Amino acid sequence: MRPPPFWDTDAPRSSAQLTRALLSPLGWIYAAATARRIARTTPAPAPCPVICVGNLTLGGTGKTPVAIAMIEAARSLNRKPAALTRGWKASLVPPAKVDAAIHSAADAGDEPLLLARAAPTFIDPGRIQGAAMATNEGADLIVMDDGHQNPNLEKTLSVVVVDAVSGWGANKVFPAGPLREPVATGLARADAVILMTPAPDFEPDYAALKLANLEIPVLRAWLEPGESPPPGKLLAFAGIGRPQKFFDALKTAGGDLADAVSFPDHHPFSRGDIARLRDLADAHGARLITTEKDWVRLPGDVQGAVAAWPVKARFADPAHLSALIETAVDRFEAAR
Repeated sequence: MRPPPFWDTDAPRSSAQLTRALLSPLGWIYAAATARRIARTTPAPAPCPVICVGNLTLGGTGKTPVAIAMIEAARSLNRKPAALTRGWKASLVPPAKVDAAIHSAADAGDEPLLLARAAPTFIDPGRIQGAAMATNEGADLIVMDDGHQNPNLEKTLSVVVVDAVSGWGANKVFPAGPLREPVATGLARADAVILMTPAPDFEPDYAALKLANLEIPVLRAWLEPGESPPPGKLLAFAGIGRPQKFFDALKTAGGDLADAVSFPDHHPFSRGDIARLRDLADAHGARLITTEKDWVRLPGDVQGAVAAWPVKARFADPAHLSALIETAVDRFEAAR
């Protein structure tokens, strides 16, 4: 879905305020249902340390790049990490292992395909069977992409990813705002926060983000290009949580954007979509470019005509990320 304007705190118009006010009771019901589900569920014991990389808002924070960075850091500590994810709209019957060589985004989902490039990846909405499958295949640590609000599987460590710019939006629970649950409630279950900034030198407003007095670690990170943008004019398009972040990053990295087109998150691109984008690119004398996450959702026969621009999560202090992983391992071993 595309975030509606009234989710943003920069939408002070009376119509936006009225819409939020009218939808707030539904948000209270949504929050109460989430809290009740978490309170009434006894998590299944984890077969190995489980680090959940989640968030409190709907989309656009950078969870998957952070999860991949977590996997890479775990491997550097001589662990054998696996990724576990819901597999949103995947057609594979869960639990299932994702094979990036044979599965498409329609089979496994876009995020699982990206995770599968970094580590053995398993999809399971319930998480329990997927975790068992991962450990049976040799994993000794699981990085769970999303699931902070899923209580089914015991989490050894739960990390909340926050966008330093958009923050909590209008600070309202869905559908009145982008929150999955109230901020205080979600942070109370977190063991650490990863604050995603638009650039290494960006100074976050910790007080506005309600992170100033936390007693848990707050790590700073940002998305860094894996390579320079292609030369020449570019027609960028994206169907992610916050497409503008991708467009801004391209321009900051030196890309010559002739135009930019946004689609809803997880948009299933058709050949018709690509044909229209090609026509627009031709009119600008530009080349098509998109995110890696969007590129894996393109029809296979048109992928060659579109450039995929990779980004990676970089941490201000990588040692703190390694320390989180070691904490999870120590905590799991101490509880056995």
